[in-house]
Amino acid sequence: MSPEAHSAPRSLAEALRARDDASLAALLRSRPDLITPVPTDLTQLATRAGTRASVLRALERLDRFALQTAEALAVAPDPASYDTLLGLMAGDAGDETVARALPRAVATLREQALVWGDDDRLRLVRTARELLAPSAQHPSPTGLGPTVQEATSGMSPGRIQEIVTTAGLPSTHDSVSAVAALTGLFTHRKKMAKLLAGAPEAAREVLSRLVWGPPYGQVTADPAAHLRWLLDRGLLLPTAPGTVVLPREVALHLREGRAHRAPEPLPPAVAPAATHSPQVVDATAAGQAYTALATVEELLKDWDEGGPAVLRAGGLSVRDLKRTAVALDVSEPVAAFWAELAYASGLIASDGEADERYAATPAYDEWLELPPAERWARLARTWLTATRTPGLVGGRDAKDRTLSALGPGLDRSAAPEVRHRVLSLLAALPRGAAPDAESVLARLRWERPLRGARRDGARDDDLRSRLARWTLSEAELLGVTGRGALSSQGRALLGAPAGPAAPDAGPAEPTGPGDKLPVHHHRAPERPAPLSPAEQGAAADAAARLLAPLLPEPLDHVLLQADLTAVAPGPLRRPLADMLGVLANVESKGGATVYRFTPASVRRALDAGRTAADLHAFLVEHSRTPIPQPLAYLIDDVARRHGHLRVGAASAYVRCDDDALLNEILADKRAAALSLRRLAPTVLAAPADPAALLEGLRAMGYAPAAESAEGDVLITRAHAHRTPPRTAPEPVPDGPPPPDATLLSAAIRAIRAGDLAATTPRKPVGEPLAGGELPRTSAAETLATVQAAVLTGDSVWIGYVNAEGAASQRVIAPIRVEGGFVTAYDHTADEVRTFPLHRITGVAELADD
Repeated sequence: MSPEAHSAPRSLAEALRARDDASLAALLRSRPDLITPVPTDLTQLATRAGTRASVLRALERLDRFALQTAEALAVAPDPASYDTLLGLMAGDAGDETVARALPRAVATLREQALVWGDDDRLRLVRTARELLAPSAQHPSPTGLGPTVQEATSGMSPGRIQEIVTTAGLPSTHDSVSAVAALTGLFTHRKKMAKLLAGAPEAAREVLSRLVWGPPYGQVTADPAAHLRWLLDRGLLLPTAPGTVVLPREVALHLREGRAHRAPEPLPPAVAPAATHSPQVVDATAAGQAYTALATVEELLKDWDEGGPAVLRAGGLSVRDLKRTAVALDVSEPVAAFWAELAYASGLIASDGEADERYAATPAYDEWLELPPAERWARLARTWLTATRTPGLVGGRDAKDRTLSALGPGLDRSAAPEVRHRVLSLLAALPRGAAPDAESVLARLRWERPLRGARRDGARDDDLRSRLARWTLSEAELLGVTGRGALSSQGRALLGAPAGPAAPDAGPAEPTGPGDKLPVHHHRAPERPAPLSPAEQGAAADAAARLLAPLLPEPLDHVLLQADLTAVAPGPLRRPLADMLGVLANVESKGGATVYRFTPASVRRALDAGRTAADLHAFLVEHSRTPIPQPLAYLIDDVARRHGHLRVGAASAYVRCDDDALLNEILADKRAAALSLRRLAPTVLAAPADPAALLEGLRAMGYAPAAESAEGDVLITRAHAHRTPPRTAPEPVPDGPPPPDATLLSAAIRAIRAGDLAATTPRKPVGEPLAGGELPRTSAAETLATVQAAVLTGDSVWIGYVNAEGAASQRVIAPIRVEGGFVTAYDHTADEVRTFPLHRITGVAELADD
């Protein structure tokens, strides 16, 4: 036997044992579920890598060509050579593009421990073969059916001999050789071509319908002549009464050796739909960012005194979402997006009261104090990493319940990855280029194909595609993109370089004779690892710095007009905006905000404790134009009548020093609903409460003021309702997080050490051991062997049970033995440790080799 045969791995564990640390690190990084918890040795790592859940997860994260390669291996002989695999992927005629891309796909499968073995003996792990191999219950994505051997397993020997004879082959002495002869005929290109040349036209048409799958068909008890011709020669084989199948070997001949109808070795390119100036893109995105900040502030201001009620099942009601959409002047899906973004950012939450309502959190006040660019960066960073998915609002969950905004069931763990990947594809385009949305979706479907997807190439409306569409629209709303192209601040948010990007060329394609080397010499290209929280913070800061110069500078003035309006030509500084929001009503928004002064709005400012002189001084200070006479008259007129009437609690009363005014009120027919009656010349009483009485008198055109029990005027200011301190909702992880370099290094070190203890050859001492058992020796034998090892400096193999009762195998080099303890260098832990002798189950010397 050749030395190469001796060195060929016989199992996945042996293949992993032959890897270097960098290769093991790549495996654990690509499949982080294998490291949770850290395996004790490489055998346990291989076992875990072959479990159904782990293999299924790994298959679902393969790109389309790597998955097609795994599917081809599942229908190939086990083991298969690289040349056999290449034939299945490229066909008899060959395909240069497939041939160049195949080494990368094989390297990917090897790296992820889905394939092991050298190029002359490639093996797909058993669980992956079971998932991908064709069966009647689970057809293969290749469209191939069972082999001749599998399809004839239940057939009578006599019937098999009849098929062999009719196919023009000599009869054999047993079924095994007959099946082998039939298989040899179907895999021989020239002999098969000669056999099919004599087939009836209708029979060839039947084969053409089954060749690309599904390979199963129905026949009657008395099949037609052309079907009988196929059945008699084994070109169709019965699998059940009335059901026939096209054998795999026949299908491969008809396909000219190809396992797939359309191999896809290269990712589809992301095509630009339009190209804009980078400056225009950044300016447009900055405008959207400003609008985003204004919208979130308006939403929170609307909920400042206590927002909508929380549904019993959690979330906003449909009615409250509609009201919010009307208040923000946006559609309901967009309103759901802004509410979810504020919720994910920790700016709104439930107040936890008995009458539970949504309200702003204390973090909202802190957020308002930040500069505008930093406020935007916080929102954008939250959006990029959140698993909350606003696009699902209005849909149905698994129990057919409506998904509501801010409610449960909106987390999708794939959302951050899809958002990051979509923006990365945009970042790979030239600056200012807006992508064609369908090309982005096609690229994502290639990178993460949906298992079991349709073979006709039709578009799958899967979750990742919907997440990608939502990402493109949400990025535009938020100002991460402008006119569809990624902005400078969007690139910074990703941690991407600020310079021009080269067009996306897809994964690297290895070429040359070294392509078929094992994974140690050629690894699959890796995507950039996700940013750590610290890197995300640094990227958000960089994005804020790029955005800050593009945002409009807040103004400290407005333009008063004669029609009782004020125009704010840009964003206003916060004290000015807050005061103007009390004194006037917003009439229209856009590039400039228009405020309108009304008697009710002026009275609102007076109720808040301002005097007419205060209002005049405020307008003089902040207006670039003189105060128009109509506005001055309006303020003075409302102020003159404000508080002339006083309303207090009797149930309610009205008092006024001018009894003629009270007579006027009593005589007014509109006051009948208030049921007023005179208690004294200057006092009227009513059964209504003070608030209703205030509203009734104001509706009649009067300007009453509320007073306290002491007779002082009550100043009414907006009450800012806040929740107790709340933490923002944590994203739901998509499985274990990728391990960092420190954890990878420690894990590989522990696995290597545990494997050393489990595989080091040793001399048996005492009773022979069954596989996997700890050594068992008497206390005297243990002490003697350890003391001898101290004198010789040799290492020994021990079984050890710790204080928690966990058993392990260890290789130690004893240094000294005293007081019932042995001090030794523990190769497993790579440190000097002390072991109580009574916890050592047994000891064995290591073999000389």
